Amino acid sequence: MRARAATLLAAALTLLATACTSESNKQPDSPATGTLRILASSELDDMKPVLDLVEQDTGITVEPTYIGTLDAVELLAKGDVDGKYDALWLSSNDYLRLRPEAANKVVSETPVMSSPVAIGVKPATVEKLGWKPEDVTWSQVEQAVRDGKLTYGMTDPARSNSGFATLVSVASALSDAQSALTDADVRKASPRLREFFRGQRLTSGSSGWLATAYERRGDVDAMLNYESVLQGIPGLTVIRPSDGVVTADYPLSTLASTDADTREKVRLLTESLRGPDLQKEITDLTHRRPVVASVAPGEGLDTGRRRELPFPGSRSVADGLVDSYENELRRPSRTVYVLDTSGSMEGDRLSGLKSALTGLTSDFREREEVTLMPFGSAVKSVRTHVVDPADPDAGLEGIRKDTEALTAEGDTAIYTSLEKAYDHLGADQEAFTSIVLMTDGENTAGAEAGEFDVFYAGLDREQRTTPVFPIVFGDSDRSELEHIADLTGGRLFDAQQGSLDGAFEEIRGYQ
Repeated sequence: MRARAATLLAAALTLLATACTSESNKQPDSPATGTLRILASSELDDMKPVLDLVEQDTGITVEPTYIGTLDAVELLAKGDVDGKYDALWLSSNDYLRLRPEAANKVVSETPVMSSPVAIGVKPATVEKLGWKPEDVTWSQVEQAVRDGKLTYGMTDPARSNSGFATLVSVASALSDAQSALTDADVRKASPRLREFFRGQRLTSGSSGWLATAYERRGDVDAMLNYESVLQGIPGLTVIRPSDGVVTADYPLSTLASTDADTREKVRLLTESLRGPDLQKEITDLTHRRPVVASVAPGEGLDTGRRRELPFPGSRSVADGLVDSYENELRRPSRTVYVLDTSGSMEGDRLSGLKSALTGLTSDFREREEVTLMPFGSAVKSVRTHVVDPADPDAGLEGIRKDTEALTAEGDTAIYTSLEKAYDHLGADQEAFTSIVLMTDGENTAGAEAGEFDVFYAGLDREQRTTPVFPIVFGDSDRSELEHIADLTGGRLFDAQQGSLDGAFEEIRGYQ
């Protein structure tokens, strides 16, 4: 009995020891495993293959939410990131540092890779201008624009950090600022900046869509963006101006609201991303530059040094520069809002539309032309308002009054209404033109899809550069709206998964 009892006890102890060992080896109990919720700049969606390798290496799964850099800083400043995310991964923390209420929520940051602002130019244009790529300055770029020999696209500085960094680069260089940009520097540079932005032919809320639009258009000479984006477009000569650029360093940042285990996961993730093997993977895959000296930049990346241009020294200067760009420097916008007010919009849907449009009025720029074109079985009215700098409130109030007067009735004539919108805009090369289509159903009246395709193909080349940005809402047909976006070079926005307010706001970066 005693022998049997001893044997059973030994077996039990062995099982207990084995269980403890197995438990201690389980990945969930290790700080090096688990999920990290990261709020990331939208251009970092190209890092998925690298993050898959990180998961294999560390057991850490990265769950990213992509957003514009400036929008992410706004969320951070408002406290809307606390408890929802474990880390922040933006293209740059330069703007974040100008906002103490946001900067205080970050306890550490470590650069992971880098990419300077650059200019991607068609080789034929480089040859025509007689440029030597290694010697080109921002002043030469401005002169080429002034002479009508260079057009380009860039993202919206109010929504995309690549656009913001480009704006800072141009303003710093053309103002000859020797230190952090000041209001005086911006004022000094404004006449030259105004000339410079006359050459802008494409705008966008994201680098990806801009690249697609650039290739589709074919008649724009250059793109201003991060070097990494430009390297991914075949056939461009990528130039880093010799008088300096602003560089994104993609810091992985730890949030003050996180606990010790989460911070350890962020540290291990950062360590993995900065390892030589993954640094090599990053530069080869994304065309960004490694931050580890032992790893050589990927193929085609110029290794010559360039001056780092000074960043604005205060939030007021940074915000003032963006405001000046939006309302004075860039080309004005002309947009037609083709709005479904058919019978199915009666009730909450119409109320939601009115609320979203009314809220949007605070975002309209000076000099902007806004046309409301509600439709049912046909276009019901065409009401155009201009936000005149001399009296902006008059134009905005007119938009609000026309919005409040919208009523729901009739069928849904989507394609006939789009044809009217194109006729209204005509061929305008002096403004950024676009059409926003909001519908809660599928086409039931007027022209059919095939007829609209024929209509669009028959437009002048200049008219075909106007994109349609459809919004999926209510019971609208996604495939029908995707076709319209693809045909016209626009982009589909989703108000079924998100909100109508959010969709209208996101479209602003493309207008």
